[in-house]
Amino acid sequence: MSIVNIYIHLVFSTKKRAPLLTKSIRKEVLMHIKMNAQKWGVEIDYANGYYDHIHCLLKLPSTMNMADTAQVIKGESSRWINMLELTPTYFQWQDDYFAESIAERDLERVRNYIKNQEEHHKDLAFEREMEMLSKL
Repeated sequence: MSIVNIYIHLVFSTKKRAPLLTKSIRKEVLMHIKMNAQKWGVEIDYANGYYDHIHCLLKLPSTMNMADTAQVIKGESSRWINMLELTPTYFQWQDDYFAESIAERDLERVRNYIKNQEEHHKDLAFEREMEMLSKL
């Protein structure tokens, strides 16, 4: 049996960063993403987001690579959002995503960062957040 212990901080945004993930649907979308990921063997440790993007701290399964994992999470959730008509317009995720490996000693720091998205984005635009994350 393969044992894989790879944690990933995955960030992906709505198409054209449209602010479609309102507070009223965000929690439901996050719970759905978490439940669906489990079906594929993707363990989402923590997830949160803002109006135009989602952060997931996940454990990469031994059976999938990062591209497949992102596709499973993004593709199925956008179909689900559209099927339930949770947004006023057709919903899509941006094609690209940000992913970085996280050492076990940094898991709590990343959880706290993800947990405090509302606070971060009072003064920080998504583009600037991505610049900062890519330089860590």
